[in-house]
Amino acid sequence: MAKVTFAALGTEQLGISMLSAIAKSKGHEVNLAFSASLFHDRFNLEMPGIAPFFDDTAEVMKAIEKQQPDVLAFSPLTSTYQWALQIAAKAKEINPHIKTVFGGVHASAVPQLLLKRPQIDYVVIGEGDVAFPKIIQAATDAAFNKPIPNTRYKTKDGSIISGIQTGFLQDLDSLPFADKPLWEEHVRLGDLYLAMASRGCPYRCTFCFNNFFAKLPEEKSGKYVRLRSPEHMIAELKIAQRRYKIEVIDFQDDVFTTSKKWLQDFLYLYKKEINKPFQILTHPRYMDEDIAKWLSNAGCVWVQMGVQSMDESFKKDTLMRYERSEDVSAAIDAMNKFGMKVKVDHMFGLPDEPISAQENARNLYAYHPAKRIQTFWTCYLPATELMNDALAKGRITEAQASKINEGEDFYFFRNTENIKDEKLMNLYKAYEVIFRIMPVLPAFIRKKLMPEHIQRMPNFLIRPLSMLSDVITGFMMRNPEFGAYAKHNLFHLWKFFLRKIGIRNVVATKVLEPVEFGSFQPEVVAVETEVVVQSKVA
Repeated sequence: MAKVTFAALGTEQLGISMLSAIAKSKGHEVNLAFSASLFHDRFNLEMPGIAPFFDDTAEVMKAIEKQQPDVLAFSPLTSTYQWALQIAAKAKEINPHIKTVFGGVHASAVPQLLLKRPQIDYVVIGEGDVAFPKIIQAATDAAFNKPIPNTRYKTKDGSIISGIQTGFLQDLDSLPFADKPLWEEHVRLGDLYLAMASRGCPYRCTFCFNNFFAKLPEEKSGKYVRLRSPEHMIAELKIAQRRYKIEVIDFQDDVFTTSKKWLQDFLYLYKKEINKPFQILTHPRYMDEDIAKWLSNAGCVWVQMGVQSMDESFKKDTLMRYERSEDVSAAIDAMNKFGMKVKVDHMFGLPDEPISAQENARNLYAYHPAKRIQTFWTCYLPATELMNDALAKGRITEAQASKINEGEDFYFFRNTENIKDEKLMNLYKAYEVIFRIMPVLPAFIRKKLMPEHIQRMPNFLIRPLSMLSDVITGFMMRNPEFGAYAKHNLFHLWKFFLRKIGIRNVVATKVLEPVEFGSFQPEVVAVETEVVVQSKVA
């Protein structure tokens, strides 16, 4: 048996939850070293003026030192990669024999760069379900020198052993349920219970990690979009309901609605067995009135949908997005018809996008309203076509690309360095204010509000107004993510001050019933499903 510690910051990561469950199923001891990273979570809340006062790196290192792991594992995004490097280096100083493993999206994008780092021993490229138990074995067996699938690692003499990039795991029901108890001390799991019923996305948008991730296998890859059976997903949620006080379930599938047959079967069981509010992500081409009706009847309260741009030719040629404007408006109308709250994602500063796309978007959102328009400024992600194209065309320099690949220059919400035209930038900012405030405006104002109305305001007011509009909209529309995020940060603020006076035994999630997230029991669920199907037919 080996000791494994995952280091993570911010909140739960489902990839870590799954790998922890797999490691525990093999008999290993698994722990967590967690950073709340207050006011510097690299995603939503960035307040550099006060973040240093709440730095909890020392607490993370105390946890690692106490747990004494053989294997220390990370799953960083580009924005959290530098933090992970820092923790790995400090852990090596404490224990030079500890083996470190880096996986996830960033590691899969630039594995060759990670292997140059002295504090990194193993790099997982792609999905790590099969690789991770073998890595634990290799890390604790000095004689181990075999290739490991989807993995590159260093030997004692400094050489690299590379395993083949295998196809994607097809039977998701063969995996254990995610290890939720790993996070109970640090995350309020019931406020917004994270779940995934599938893996993969049917699209390859040039700005998204799926753009390269789907192409990783060197052998026959199998299907990229894979679904858990409805029964398998329901079985996990039934355990979660018994163990936690769940308020809302957040399905984080890239596109939850890819299969109508699966969706019908799942939603019928969900309404009967779970019956909790939930939210999903979808795509304009995977939403219609049938789907909207089924989702609404089963308790779906929020749906997030990517729009990004409203210039059809540009989207097709540059972003590899093939939906038409009428697909977007029809999808929004269908969800509005059945009473669900729609959140759309919209991007600013896309290279070569005509500015007319913003006016097209304003017009569409005015007549086909969403409850929240979430705006993002274009950023380049390692290994994506959008970044490679930007480098090839000189939009970013080699030095800038290097900083992005090393996670040293990464702004998830606002990257405006490549827009040199001040008038154009001011126009973008005006549209950003309009989009963020639109959901709370009466229809007659929503349809008449134009960017020139915003541009008449002093510049120093525009950005604060944009941020304030987004926060007000989120709370007015009762977006469950806002509430859960606020409670999470308030808990860690409270925990921080308690720690200052010597109180440490505070836990984020109260366990209602000590039922375990064990392996799936197909014979039990099959009986239950048979009854459900008979009732459905009747």
